[in-house]
Amino acid sequence: MTTLVFAGNRYKYEMENVAKLFFPLAHFHFDYEGRCPAADYILFAKEDRPEGVCLSVRADLPGYRAESENTLPAGTPDNLCEEELARQLYRLLEAHTGIHPQWGILTGVRPVKLVQKRLLEGKTDEEVRAELKSRDLVSDHKLDLALKVAHVQAPILSGIRPRDYSLYLSIPYCPSRCSYCSFVSQSVTGKKAVELLPKYLMALIKELRETARLAERQGMRLRSVYLGGGTPTVLSASQLRQLTGAVRQYFPGIGAVEYTIEAGRPDTITPEKLEVIKESGATRISINPQTFSDEVLMRIGRKHTARDTADCFHMAREMGFDDINMDLIAGLPGDSYEGFCRSLLTARDLSPENITVHSLTVKRSSALYAGLGEMEDYRPVQKMMDFAAGTLMAAGYDPYYLYRQKNTVGNLENVGYARPGHWGEYNIYITEEAQSILACGAGAVSKAVLPGKIERVYNFKYPYEYIGQFQDILERKGELEEKLSLLPAAERRRYETEQDL
Repeated sequence: MTTLVFAGNRYKYEMENVAKLFFPLAHFHFDYEGRCPAADYILFAKEDRPEGVCLSVRADLPGYRAESENTLPAGTPDNLCEEELARQLYRLLEAHTGIHPQWGILTGVRPVKLVQKRLLEGKTDEEVRAELKSRDLVSDHKLDLALKVAHVQAPILSGIRPRDYSLYLSIPYCPSRCSYCSFVSQSVTGKKAVELLPKYLMALIKELRETARLAERQGMRLRSVYLGGGTPTVLSASQLRQLTGAVRQYFPGIGAVEYTIEAGRPDTITPEKLEVIKESGATRISINPQTFSDEVLMRIGRKHTARDTADCFHMAREMGFDDINMDLIAGLPGDSYEGFCRSLLTARDLSPENITVHSLTVKRSSALYAGLGEMEDYRPVQKMMDFAAGTLMAAGYDPYYLYRQKNTVGNLENVGYARPGHWGEYNIYITEEAQSILACGAGAVSKAVLPGKIERVYNFKYPYEYIGQFQDILERKGELEEKLSLLPAAERRRYETEQDL
């Protein structure tokens, strides 16, 4: 097992993240005393010298030994020293492995946020490109993508006010658990889950009511609603009507905002449920194939066929749904580059308004993780993502939101593509952390976007905790309200005046 050794610094977090770009599932030892073992280590050294701060990386790995060094001016801040060591490490491991992660040393979730910030500072596309390419080693291809996303988002983000918010509702249940899934979701096949679901639904509706009251007291303006999971359509038609009816009752302005419901799994979709969704006022739904290969669907634990997905899509179209999203995943077990391309072309030919392409993320809490050794070569997945980008943009789709997750194959990204005028605004708000999110249900996380910081309030993760300690959930809503009350009062008064007009 490789040891990461730190001498004169403790930059563990970023050095480990960069190392994982090249060895995604590796486990590392850590030494902060500068003691290198006999072999299989990477040393990160920081030393103050008369000429400046000397920063060096030395790698002694099986079949590979190399080192790098650079001196920065005396007094260089820690964050810049850390970036320099990350660049050195990236270049050493790039030479060792032949792998070229296209996002460079950027390991954060929201790379577009970096682009947005620089554009708002008045920098040109060329200036942003030059900075991120030289400082963070980002490839031209990913810079093109990030800049495109930033420009599509700009008009939507410019209209946000501090007391705007989106509402998120969590249904943490699925008909079965996919092998790659790490979400807090439970299969509804078990007796206990079936018995718990009605109680969960009643608690969720109570939290919705309290959330609506909180938003009204704080002078908040609803901008979008997202009912996700899990798979919300595991609810029966009557349960779904009960929940969506409560949303309409407590949030009367819902008819004027984007309202997304994840229909998700084709094996949960029925005409009756689609009718309920249509009656609810939802403006956008998801019908998610993940792949159009029956063999791959079976391998990942999905109990439906590619034909089922297409049939559900056509049924939704016939019922008048005119804003549909479909999700695909690049890099699923058993899939190939050619197989993914066929799935992508099938989705394109169905012509939904949104197609979201995810890179496979292997979380430790997923069943898939337990069966993996070292991650396979990520390059076929990069080819899949490149094919998706080129094909979808040629078909009239634009990338409009982008985010990444830890342990994503090849440090790649998830990208939402949409036809102009069909941007999923909630996706932009949540990925760019541009507005407050009031979230309800098990595993939900509310965010108060305050000047200069973001405060989070977490609900209990599992339905039995959420139900059994529901009084604590209501107390946490009070905690959230305290945080939201810190929003600028002048902005609140301005919004209330505009409402009066």
